[in-house]
Amino acid sequence: MFKKILIANRGEIALRVIRTCKEMGIKTVIVYSTADKDSLPVRFADEAVCIGPALSSESYLSIPNIIAAAEITNSDAIHPGYGFLSENEKFSKVCQEHNIKFIGASPEQIAGMGDKATAKSTMEAAGVPCIPGSKGLLKNMADAKKIAKKIKYPVILKATAGGGGKGMRVVWEESALQGAWDSCRQESAAAFGNDGLYMEKFIQEPRHIEIQIAGDKFGNACHMSERDCSIQRRHQKLVEETPSPYMTDKLRESMGEAAIKAAKAVKYEGVGTVEFLVDKNRDFYFMEMNTRIQVEHTITEEVINFDLIKEQIKLAAGQKISGENYFPLMHAVQCRINAEDPNADFRPSPGKITNYHCPGGHGIRIDAHVYSGYMIPPNYDSMISKLIVVAQTREEAIMKMKRALDEYVIEGVKTTIPFHQKLMEDESFKKGDFTTKFMDDFEF
Repeated sequence: MFKKILIANRGEIALRVIRTCKEMGIKTVIVYSTADKDSLPVRFADEAVCIGPALSSESYLSIPNIIAAAEITNSDAIHPGYGFLSENEKFSKVCQEHNIKFIGASPEQIAGMGDKATAKSTMEAAGVPCIPGSKGLLKNMADAKKIAKKIKYPVILKATAGGGGKGMRVVWEESALQGAWDSCRQESAAAFGNDGLYMEKFIQEPRHIEIQIAGDKFGNACHMSERDCSIQRRHQKLVEETPSPYMTDKLRESMGEAAIKAAKAVKYEGVGTVEFLVDKNRDFYFMEMNTRIQVEHTITEEVINFDLIKEQIKLAAGQKISGENYFPLMHAVQCRINAEDPNADFRPSPGKITNYHCPGGHGIRIDAHVYSGYMIPPNYDSMISKLIVVAQTREEAIMKMKRALDEYVIEGVKTTIPFHQKLMEDESFKKGDFTTKFMDDFEF
């Protein structure tokens, strides 16, 4: 087992990793930017190293600075959290070259799954259901027109190196294809340094359901059931829950088997997530694989009583996966509490938190890195905390979430708490009747 782990991240996920490391008897090092010098991870880690200014490119995305911090503190492993360098092939490789264990996927696995066109080809070969579309990258506009005609409109163009909704365009008819092609390539080149595109049939009003998986170096893999992430805005998730209200026993079994096929196809080692789109007929299609811990891993932990960060660390240390497939014993819901103004198109609201009070009680979990007097910097993701509830049934979980949101006090900045309060009262949401298009018609 590792003696000292450096956490190359910030905010709630950094604190989350520190806590598990302490419970495992592992020393921790946190790296931080000047903007995060007063953060809780810096206070609670065993050691803290400033790696640069607030700008991410000069701190949390600076591979030389992070490796230098690992070497001067004699860290034998690095946990990248999510975001930043967590799925960066080069970072994983540099860690390897410096004999520091990267607690995540190998460079080969990141390359194979990070390039979405390659990932799709791999999944098709493994027998995982995939959305009809191009075989690999589109060669040119003529190729795009030919494939669109074959799979029929609407279609969606996607950047092969994309993420977070960037480099994506839905095309409803051939006359709009050229414009979408040009803008998609420009955006993906600017955002990812790669203008490669592929095309898929556009699945209208799907559910976004993902399967948590784990694999070890001995070739074993298991799944830990599903999470429904359909409540999202501009491809950014807002609320997640497990089990999905749309799921059937048969569908769960089929999707679980497909996720394990996906993990074994790339000989996956570690904790990851296989994401699917599920249509109105409950047919499901592979979307992508995330080779890291997810923001929403918390709800899976609550319904199967399992520490996924601990499992991640154990797998990285070469141990076997802890068991067979897991199924939800209870119902959990997570609301992402962001420093954003839902009344102003969710505009970010950085600033000083003047008053902070967490909800409590049975079945309530808060993953947060803030406190009264904390200054939310404008430089990073606007997440303040994750509010998680767990109960025997979905109905009870929603009622518990309503109560917890009413107790949650965050003053000094605008937050998404009012949005979540309204969502918990929405009849369609309460019935479990929603798709990824839910927010298009939700009035706030």
